[in-house]
Amino acid sequence: MLELRDIHVSIGSVKAVRGFSMQVDPGQMVGLAGRNGAGKTTALRSIMGLTQITQGSIHFDGQDMKNLPTHARAALGIGYMPEARGLIPELTVEENILLPSWVVSHLDGPTRLAHVYEIMPELIEMKDRRALLLSGGQQKLVALGRALAVGTKLLLLDEPFEGVAPALAQRLSEVISVLSAESLTVLMSMSEMTHSEDLLDRVWGIERGANTASNLAA
Repeated sequence: MLELRDIHVSIGSVKAVRGFSMQVDPGQMVGLAGRNGAGKTTALRSIMGLTQITQGSIHFDGQDMKNLPTHARAALGIGYMPEARGLIPELTVEENILLPSWVVSHLDGPTRLAHVYEIMPELIEMKDRRALLLSGGQQKLVALGRALAVGTKLLLLDEPFEGVAPALAQRLSEVISVLSAESLTVLMSMSEMTHSEDLLDRVWGIERGANTASNLAA
């Protein structure tokens, strides 16, 4: 479903990714593991077109995404949850979740919203609250809901368990497990595998922007 082949990314004068390659098969739950600064976030942002690759290729469902803008990649069914959450503070929880349907014309907003609420019913209770009033953990749940609203084929989750309380980390793990049971393809980056080791079908390692010597099957 997803293939990164020998991608290179420079941020200013710094080479953040140096010839990294990986593949994700349909329905897999895949981890991208590495220390802080290893290139995980840059790799995910490159898949979404938020960071441009300078060499190599990225294919999704056999399509070369080199010249596709970010919104066109989302329209292919890719949802992205950034580590920093990226919610619009003044919008409500529900408006943040619906946001992808406002820019991806073929998405049925109410249907996708109902799907998100079915998987994460706790969001219903806070649907009218503005995002700026939420805790960091609650914002993670909303960001996951927004990614799920548009990610009908693939979810990219950047450090989903980073900086949240243990109870919320456990809840996020439960939600991601449900998504796996629905055969949705998930790629998540992580600095440590405390909450996700049992969820993963495969782990790809990245260090200094390149593949580690050993990419382990989970």
